[in-house]
Amino acid sequence: MAKGKIFEDVNLRNLYFVFKDRSDAGKRLVKLMKDRIDIKNTYVLAIPSGGVPVAYEIAKAFNLPLELLIVRKIQIPGNTEAGFGSVGPDFEVIIDEGLVKRLKLTQQQIEKQIESTKKTLIHRNKILRDNREFPELLNKNVILVDDGVASGYTMKEAVKFVNKKGPELVIISIPTAPLDTINRLINDVDIIFCANIREQYPFAVADAYQEWYDLTDEEVLRYLKNN
Repeated sequence: MAKGKIFEDVNLRNLYFVFKDRSDAGKRLVKLMKDRIDIKNTYVLAIPSGGVPVAYEIAKAFNLPLELLIVRKIQIPGNTEAGFGSVGPDFEVIIDEGLVKRLKLTQQQIEKQIESTKKTLIHRNKILRDNREFPELLNKNVILVDDGVASGYTMKEAVKFVNKKGPELVIISIPTAPLDTINRLINDVDIIFCANIREQYPFAVADAYQEWYDLTDEEVLRYLKNN
C-alpha cells in the first residue's frame, strides 16, 4: 500500500489541553474531515471506551452507522496506563519486543498479561456488543476512531484486523497523537485525520483534554443506544 495522506489542524500543533472533552474533540475532527471523505458505504468503528464519544460525534455528523472494535493493550505489570503490545478481536497479538526487552519481562509475565487481556476482550464483547456478528467490511470504507494514540500498538492491531476484511478505504480519525506514531501508522492506512499532533515527549493522550476520565460501560452503551 502506498503511503496515505495526513490531515491535521496546524493551529493545534504541539499545543496542550486543546479540547474541552472527548465530544468536543469529535466535533473538531468533523470539521477537519468535512469535504475530505466520501461517506458512501462507510462504517465508523470506535475503540472503547475513550473512542466512543469521539466516534459518536463523527457518526452523528455524517449520518453513519457506529460499531465497536474492541482492541486492548497488554498492560505492563503494575502499570494499568501503559502497555507493551495489544490483542485484537480475533485474539491476534502484537508485542513491542524492544519494550519487553527493556522492561526485562519474563515469558511467564508476558503470557499471564496476554491471557488477562484476552479474558477482558471476551467480557467486553459480551457486555458492550452482546457477542454480535461483526459487520461485513468487504469493499466498505472504514473510519477507525479512538480518543488518541500514544505508542500506537492498539490502533495498529485495529488496522491489521480491519485490513483482513477487504475494505475499500481505511481511515484513522483521532484527536491527538505523537508525530512519530502518525508516521508509522500512515504506512498501513489511506488517510489519517489527527487534529492535535505533538512532537514533545513524554506524550500522554490526556494532556490534550481539559476534562479527562475513564468512561463506564453504562456510558458507552448510552452512546450506542443514541446513535
